[in-house]
Amino acid sequence: MNPTGFEAITPEQRDEFQREGILLIRGALTEQHRARLEAAVDRVYATERTDGGTLHLLGFLDRDEEFGELLTQPTTFPYVWGLAGWNIYSHHNHLDVTPPTPDEAPPAWGWHQDGYRQNSDPEMLFGDQPRPMLSLKVAYVLSDLSRTGRGATKVIPGSHLRNTLDRTDDGSDPRGTVEITANPGDAFVFDRRLWHSRSVNRSAVTRKMLFVGYTYRWIRPLDDMPIDRDGEWWRNRTPVQKQLLGEATHTANHWGVNWDGYIDEKIPLRHELQTRGLLDRSIPWLR
Repeated sequence: MNPTGFEAITPEQRDEFQREGILLIRGALTEQHRARLEAAVDRVYATERTDGGTLHLLGFLDRDEEFGELLTQPTTFPYVWGLAGWNIYSHHNHLDVTPPTPDEAPPAWGWHQDGYRQNSDPEMLFGDQPRPMLSLKVAYVLSDLSRTGRGATKVIPGSHLRNTLDRTDDGSDPRGTVEITANPGDAFVFDRRLWHSRSVNRSAVTRKMLFVGYTYRWIRPLDDMPIDRDGEWWRNRTPVQKQLLGEATHTANHWGVNWDGYIDEKIPLRHELQTRGLLDRSIPWLR
């Protein structure tokens, strides 16, 4: 991928994502970048969980300068705007640290789709048809998850096109389950409709991951992430990153238009893509 994060994904990559609901991106982070992020995670963890337990922290992005650049990480961001378009922002992000818990019982049934009411409300319009994607996530792997049993995310590739998932009689994983094995520095991007579940960490390795979610700017934020817009962290963000943190000139701008009802050509990510000749008129969400 282009080091700037603005290079179109290939039709083959788009087709694979639409077919499988997930793409694994090997080596998304350099070792130096991964190590800096892990150090930042450790700093946050030290202040949040003095008991050494599991941490699932929502709205983590502004907790450290290292996290801010993930919004437009060059190796993953092309997949985000290439799949969802330019009228997006990060509505939801979480930091996960899962220490070894070898004696923990597996969840009775942890399988779910992200989105809460984004799953049930559209049924009035779409019925049994696959619901719209509406949001996606990029997950960054900071620890060694190259073997199963280390608390990695479990998924069912292709299940994003199924609105329901039958529970097995004994509560075991459904047919087609894959536990994502990844090396430190890998990442994966997935459709929020993809059926997935957590797993128990039965190893000696502490699982450390960062998840950055993106949705359309006309959807309300999921996380409570108050940002000091007078502080250095905010000043260090680019115009595109500020868009991805919810910045807008007015409410109509969230819908991609100006007050006259026409597309606002100055929306930072749209303007960036247009300047680089990357607005593909053949793809509806990139027009």
